[in-house]
Amino acid sequence: MRSPVLACIDGSECAAAAAEWAAREAGLRGVALRLLHVVPRLPGTAVPVAAKDHVREIGAQLVRRTVEDLAGRYPDLDVEGAQAEGAEADAALDAAARDAGLLVAGTRGAGGFRDLAVGSTALRVAAAAPCPVVLVPPRPGTFPDGPVAGRDAPRVVLGFDAHHPTGEATDFAFSAAALRSATLRVVQAWVLPAESVSPRSFVVTEEDRATWEDREVLDLSDAVRPWQEKYPQVRAALDLRLMHPAEALLNASRDAELLVVGRCAEAPPAGGRLGPVAHAVLHHVRCPVAVVPPGAAADQP
Repeated sequence: MRSPVLACIDGSECAAAAAEWAAREAGLRGVALRLLHVVPRLPGTAVPVAAKDHVREIGAQLVRRTVEDLAGRYPDLDVEGAQAEGAEADAALDAAARDAGLLVAGTRGAGGFRDLAVGSTALRVAAAAPCPVVLVPPRPGTFPDGPVAGRDAPRVVLGFDAHHPTGEATDFAFSAAALRSATLRVVQAWVLPAESVSPRSFVVTEEDRATWEDREVLDLSDAVRPWQEKYPQVRAALDLRLMHPAEALLNASRDAELLVVGRCAEAPPAGGRLGPVAHAVLHHVRCPVAVVPPGAAADQP
């Protein structure tokens, strides 16, 4: 059996959007959907048993309603729900470590404040999960069932570095584009090297800039070629941008269905680590973002 999609729910708007996104993704992959509700901790050191039971039952009702709703709207989808105890991030990470091929969560949960972009639980699971994590904003773009008048075909955006390519994130992005019959935009930000500056005027000539840009385009094309050969059905558009990586990805993903970034490959601390680009993107992007850890195995349908 292929690894299921795991989605965290807590009754919030973001969690509902995440569950909907996860259901569509599980259907595309042809795998089961598992919903997880973590019973929230009540304040105080001496909480009555009746209060704990009441909170647990409210969560159980949420799980049942969500399972029934998604199963009814996606009759071919295997949907199950479960509850867990403990800290929300820890419970989600434990569940993901067991058998999940993908963990889906809202960018923020029921806690926090109104204008909070990304909650602590979302950041923690994105930084430490052993499988790819998709964080879904409150009102993400959804995958159309077919062509929509006046709208381009679905589009997946990948943050890429030809000089330090991350195979796991690249494979995830190509696979996601293939599942959706979507165009994949491979975005690479770059900067002019110091040696491109004229020693006399401290400026870069148009001719030198064109030369360096051509070299970057060639490196990008060469680095992407192995995945293009692996996924010949995917139309990959190379997008080289002379700007900060986070800004390049935010601009490129304004009308995307999904943005894919790799997680920091350096040795992480116990709680995991997000790189600066992924961290910046998560706080400003408006589409679902997939954060793919190093070493994540491709889970092909």
